[in-house]
Parts: sequence; C-alpha cells; structure tokens
Amino acid sequence: MGGLDKLFAPLGSVPLLAHSVMAFNESPFVHTIAIAASAYNLGDVQRLVRNLGLEKVGSVVEGGARRQDSVLNALREMNGSDIVLVHDGARPFVDESIIERAISTASKSAASTAAVPVKDTIKVANPDMTVSDTPARDSLWAAQTPQAFAYELILEAHSLIDYDVTDDAAMIEAIGHPVHLFMGSYDNIKITTPEDLHIAEAILLSRRREQSD
Repeated sequence: MGGLDKLFAPLGSVPLLAHSVMAFNESPFVHTIAIAASAYNLGDVQRLVRNLGLEKVGSVVEGGARRQDSVLNALREMNGSDIVLVHDGARPFVDESIIERAISTASKSAASTAAVPVKDTIKVANPDMTVSDTPARDSLWAAQTPQAFAYELILEAHSLIDYDVTDDAAMIEAIGHPVHLFMGSYDNIKITTPEDLHIAEAILLSRRREQSD
C-alpha cells in the first residue's frame, strides 16, 4: 500500500491495527491478548499498545516466517487459556457480537470460524483459465476471522501440521476435527489493497453516522 505497512495505515483517528485490538480489549469475554508482529514493526506495535492504554495486551511477540508460525508464537503466550481466538489485524471491523459468537460456538464445538455466504457465483479455473467447475453457491461460505478454538486442540494442530495453510481452521480440518461456521459480517473485510482501505473508510463513516443518529 504505497510502501506503508497496511496495519499502520490511518483509518479514522488511529492506525488500522488499533481498531481490532481495541475491540478485543473492550470485550468482557476476552481476558488477555497476544499480538504477533514482524521484527520491523515490533517497536511500533508496543508503542501503539502503550499510547492507547490497551491493558489486556499481555505480550507483543515477534512473528515467524509464515502466518502459522506467527500464530504459534502468540499461542505460546496464552498458556492456561480454555478458548483462544485468532484474528487478522487487517480486519478492523470485528465487533462484540462477532467475538461473542466465536466464543459461544467454540465452547460447544472446540473449533469455529466466522464466515459469510458468498454472493457471487464462483468458478473453479483450469491452468489455461477455462472453467473447470461451478460449485453450488448455497454451500459456499467465505471464511473470515476471528476463528476460535479450544487451546489444547489448536496447539495439537500446530504440532501436527507443518505444510502451509491459509488459516488455522484448515489445520483443524486436516487433523480430522470438524470446524463449525458462525455468521460473521459483510463489514468484516480484510484490508489488502488501497481500494479496500477506501471501502473501510466508508464503512467507518457510515457507522459513525449511525451512532450519532
């Protein structure tokens, strides 16, 4: 994003990362937070935590080479937890209702992920960009975060799965444990491109207008 780390791109009056951390910090269901950050950003994240008074952040740890390595480094700081939530800091619009649903679902099933039904028709492509398949849309959900797990279960999955995965739910699936979906939010977007940031700014403005009405 123009050479700027997306997690520190301004969104409203604070950096993008701050929105999701503040949501978890304010949740009565969350007791402690561990943040994994790149070595380059470690000091910036620590300063952000201090400046915003995020008292539930117990540790800021250096991430690893892969996403799952970073998650594992943070999980090791959560020893003694019953349920842990894994969230992507680039999703700034996680809210209390999503956090509560994540914990409630994982408390019953040991593994859950936020997701929303896909709105578009999905095409599976061949290498030559011809269509291989068109899956039935009513069975397709787009996974989001947070994803919530029984602590010992997610640690076991990390110890058994060493190949690259795109999310922690895939690790749980790989060891044969079911993952339950719960309704996320179409606002719960992941900021990846400058265009995503423009959409996030519009969502933030809309929410602030709703709060002021």
